[in-house]
Amino acid sequence: MGLLPVVIVGASLGGLRSAEALRRSGYAGPITVFGDEPHAPYNRPPLSKDVLGGGDVTHASVAFPQRAATADVDWRLGTRIASADLERRLVRTADGTEVPYRALIVATGLRPKRLSARTEGLAGTFALRTLDDAGALSDALTPGTQVVIAGSGFVGCEVAATARQLGCEVTVVGSGKLPMLGPLGPALAEELMRRHEAHGVRFRLGTHVAEALGQDAVEGVRLADGSEVACQVLVEAIGSLHNTEWLHGNDVDVDQGLRTDSAMRVLRADGRPWVDVFAVGDVARFPNAIYGDVPASIEHWNIPTETAKRASRILAMQLAEDPDVDAAIAERFAPVPSFWSDQYDIHLLAYGLPALADRMELLAGRTDGECVYGYFVGARMVGVCGIGMRSEVMKFREEVSRYGHVAIGEPA
Repeated sequence: MGLLPVVIVGASLGGLRSAEALRRSGYAGPITVFGDEPHAPYNRPPLSKDVLGGGDVTHASVAFPQRAATADVDWRLGTRIASADLERRLVRTADGTEVPYRALIVATGLRPKRLSARTEGLAGTFALRTLDDAGALSDALTPGTQVVIAGSGFVGCEVAATARQLGCEVTVVGSGKLPMLGPLGPALAEELMRRHEAHGVRFRLGTHVAEALGQDAVEGVRLADGSEVACQVLVEAIGSLHNTEWLHGNDVDVDQGLRTDSAMRVLRADGRPWVDVFAVGDVARFPNAIYGDVPASIEHWNIPTETAKRASRILAMQLAEDPDVDAAIAERFAPVPSFWSDQYDIHLLAYGLPALADRMELLAGRTDGECVYGYFVGARMVGVCGIGMRSEVMKFREEVSRYGHVAIGEPA
């Protein structure tokens, strides 16, 4: 038998960046990547924006370029990993094939929550996570179609903007007081809602979709307050679940994401690391030195790349028996979270975790135009977000990265 491969489970951004970073870190051995979808890695954020609205629902429109360094990677697409045995160092495909590994990188990410098992089989109901999801939803968003979006977070509001631009009648249902309130804070959330309403979006806030109506196809929804809203399309954007079920039965902590140390090594229940198992991206719950020692899953666009670089560097050093690996593991890991969103002609960019703040302050511009807000815990800036004014937002990135140890979830 030849050299066993590094197996990467998950063929999205985190999986691709892990393979690239392994090569960049000097690992020249075999790499095998498994992915549920038949598509090579592609960019997901445009699915709710350009892809959904432009009708260009093709893999080529969102595919990541493949670099020469990873041309020899064995991509096993359309192949689901059903289980793993970390003690025996192997994963099993859905057809029962066992694949042994030298090391394992978990990059399985998230999947959308659904309102109920019934909505998954009801025609006209959609969740948006994959390219195929976007294709199916795009076909349904025809002018005049009544659309209800369950969930008023970023995905829900991005889909709302796209659907309105396609001529649909749109109602957004959310349990909060304002859409996108957590990540934006009240001032920006209220302004974004105002702009959506100016485009004709209706909001039903402080409630949630309790039931989908219709026998074979959705005809409307019943809200928790007892009222009903007619629709032919229901989009479920109520949050996500971590794809960790295939790891059940192993000595790992999968509560709210797969727990790792700061080197991205997956931890056992007693806190000891599996030295040959790493997790990257949205599926990982890791300590970020900016926010103290409490592990957390940070579902921001740049995190798969940052964690993949971190994990792959450590793994490559371990496989090469580099004497400096312990020093590398001990290095401070402090990636600055970043997210962006496009809605109509609105371009949002943020750094840090604004949701931690106990107050926000207008730093530049006007709220009803282009503006930049800072987010603070006491005197410490924990986040910055702007509508437009990209260069101004970027000026605060370094300050956000060094503000001190305010733990995720710490009371304001």
